[in-house]
Amino acid sequence: MAPSGHFFNNMLLFGRILHNAGLDINPDRMVDMVHALDWVAIGKKSDFYFVLRTLCVQRREALPVFDAAFEIFWNQFGQDMLPSVAAAEPPVLWSERPALASSSAEKRAESDSADTRGKLPVIELTPVYSRREQLATREFAAMTPEELTAARRLLSQFVWSLGTRRTRRLVVGPGPLLDVRRSVRRSLRYGGEPFELVQRRRKVKPRPLIVLADISGSMERYSRLLLHLIYSLSRGLGPKVEAFVFGTRLTRITRPLYNRDMDQALADVAQTVVDWSGGTRIGDSIKTFNQEWGKRVLRGGAVVLLISDGWDRGDPDLLRVQMERLSKSCYRLVWLNPLLGSADYEPLTRGMQAALPYVDDFLPVHNVASLEALAAHLASLGMHNRRRVHIGEAAFIGAR
Repeated sequence: MAPSGHFFNNMLLFGRILHNAGLDINPDRMVDMVHALDWVAIGKKSDFYFVLRTLCVQRREALPVFDAAFEIFWNQFGQDMLPSVAAAEPPVLWSERPALASSSAEKRAESDSADTRGKLPVIELTPVYSRREQLATREFAAMTPEELTAARRLLSQFVWSLGTRRTRRLVVGPGPLLDVRRSVRRSLRYGGEPFELVQRRRKVKPRPLIVLADISGSMERYSRLLLHLIYSLSRGLGPKVEAFVFGTRLTRITRPLYNRDMDQALADVAQTVVDWSGGTRIGDSIKTFNQEWGKRVLRGGAVVLLISDGWDRGDPDLLRVQMERLSKSCYRLVWLNPLLGSADYEPLTRGMQAALPYVDDFLPVHNVASLEALAAHLASLGMHNRRRVHIGEAAFIGAR
């Protein structure tokens, strides 16, 4: 006796259980599971288990999760299948299953007939988002302490990379330049005949990253999690990262972030910084950076991340002058604003109005999904020093 179409509803339920548990279950994999069951006799738990495990589990650490989900599914639905296969009868293959009903009326009729035959119960499926998807789109400011902990855990798994740049140093390798000295030296092996031509190319190095983060009172809802972002960048990119925080003054926090223990590193940062949750003087802080640190760290085509909501109590003219100087000293200036994730946000503050003409990318940083987009954007930065175009308001429009 072939199984009814209700079994496939339950299979979808099983796939959703695995997806919510963190396994990589997608529509294509579900189709493969259904096709694979053409070769398995129904009611035999071991065959059913190993077929699904082969298709659903890609990592050894996912085996306990799959086993727990399978036991839950089988205990609720699998036992109803066993009486349908008599020991004296040949096993019935899934290829004999009837087509799924195409209309709601046919589905209801099939459900009634299946219940009379003692088939599997029908589970009404409603589309739901996985825990990870819900967390990715939830605002940082609205997260509970448990969700913030989960977001930090996701952040620690990010893979960060920056675009590369070509230096002036030349190295041996396939390239457009001829290394005359090495070519002549190698020709001596063949009596002066240049059989081997040695080529040279420009050496490629990763770009440095400079992070300037606002920790003033208006950023208090985001500053703690953004410190985890800076720590993740520091661990992922290594010594190429220089980190600073500012409120009313600028503080360098690069050295405390060297600690491998994240909790201890963030505790050291908390002790180093003295102006948490105070006022904001973005112009004065950037001026301090330009005068005291710019020549030290802004070299090698550095990328600058400036994280702030734009609320500034300082002089907007000073901010405008210092932003222009900063933008000319780096390869790319990226402003991350947590308020940009709001649908009705407009950059109307004096600080944002003064700074936007010198910003290359104006991006949101309000949830995990925006951080994933940031990681993809940083990885896509090109090798060539393209001429920068300051597009001002257009940067905001493009970000929206």
